Amino acid sequence: MRTRAAVIYGLHTRFEVKEVELDEPGPNEVLVHLAASGICHSDMHNVTGDQIAALPMIFGHEGAGVVETVGANVTHVQPGDHVVMSYLPSCGTCRWCTGGQTNLCDLGAYTVLGPQIDGTYRFRDDEGTELGQFCLVSTFSEWTVVPGQSVVKVDPHYRLERACLVACGVTTGVGTAIYRGGVRPGDDVMVFGVGGIGMNIVQGAKLAGAKRIIACDINDWKLEQAKIFGATHTVNPNITDPVEFANQLTWGVGVDRSFEAVATPETIGQAVRALRKGGQATVVGLTRHDQPDIPINPSDFVLWQKTLTGSLNGGCNPRNDIPAMLKLWDSGQLNLDDLVTNEYRLEQINDAYDDLLSGKNLRGVIRYEWADNGVDTP
Repeated sequence: MRTRAAVIYGLHTRFEVKEVELDEPGPNEVLVHLAASGICHSDMHNVTGDQIAALPMIFGHEGAGVVETVGANVTHVQPGDHVVMSYLPSCGTCRWCTGGQTNLCDLGAYTVLGPQIDGTYRFRDDEGTELGQFCLVSTFSEWTVVPGQSVVKVDPHYRLERACLVACGVTTGVGTAIYRGGVRPGDDVMVFGVGGIGMNIVQGAKLAGAKRIIACDINDWKLEQAKIFGATHTVNPNITDPVEFANQLTWGVGVDRSFEAVATPETIGQAVRALRKGGQATVVGLTRHDQPDIPINPSDFVLWQKTLTGSLNGGCNPRNDIPAMLKLWDSGQLNLDDLVTNEYRLEQINDAYDDLLSGKNLRGVIRYEWADNGVDTP
């Protein structure tokens, strides 16, 4: 079949929106008609070379849509079901899945290789070039074929142009605060970088009952937006030293939990230094794959007993946490609507990334034209 998709052919190039050929789903696979896809910075890391993916590739990993057909052996979804993508598939049988860490499933190794799990490709252009699928899902295509392990069925009353956000940004941010960061009622929390992920860390910290939530960013507009999502204090590091700000606010003690969503060595070091004794810093921002070091004094970990940890997809189990976070949206405890600054057509994808990189968006969303007349009635 034919579908429109946004393709990256090489490093430091722009998206090319074109019609490409898409195969039917094979065994254990699902054909999905995408309604919407979020614009996430993680894709761009692979375009700039900060992370390594096999190009050419169709990117996009934060998607939601409607199942069109299913391949052999797929029983948990059927045509007409509304689904949200999981950009980290889980096999359910490896050491990590059986241990409750499905976000670390061995299938995650396939997310940047290009082909599907069986080693073959589903997309190709008119010249016959095989096109890889980012995170096995490629949501920057109106139609896509994905592993059955990569779709999570959701209630059809959720608006898919907002539900797509829980495929990555919301689960990663909220999960990082609650699961990986372990925010507890009464904690003082500091979030370095309040873009699409950091803003959801703010939401997660509020949901967990944090007392003070300090948003740190060089973008004053984002700092104002952070107050909508639960930030009690804001600081611009170009004006005020954020570590000193945290110390003053906590009477010299430091914050209980800090989160780094900027992905620079400097801000990781600040996140550690802002901690109290026994505090924990959690890194969720993607630095360069070859980043050699970060400016941290090892004595902090011994004499102050601080902890530095990482977070992949917030430590979430997508099959459980995607529906759970949609319920929190339903009940008004999570704010998805204000996360979306602008919506775009697929052919505007380069504009969408320009806006993201210039700091104009918390989240941009690609809306596919077929869904305009009501994604609730496929």
